[in-house]
Amino acid sequence: MADWGPVLIAVVLFVLLTPGLLFQLPGRGKVVEFGNMQTSGASILVHTIIYFGLITIFLLAIGVHVYTG
Repeated sequence: MADWGPVLIAVVLFVLLTPGLLFQLPGRGKVVEFGNMQTSGASILVHTIIYFGLITIFLLAIGVHVYTG
């Protein structure tokens, strides 16, 4: 049996936290911009920190597991 929990969580968070896709924090003109499809170095750093924090919470603290088979 394979544990697909970490893979699913990582892919979903990566897609949702891609800077400029759904939101960008910090934005170019505002604090938060939605759907602008642009990015900056600062927003990449902020989204990386948010991603690391959320994946740590989901995988280590909560312990999400999805078994197949």
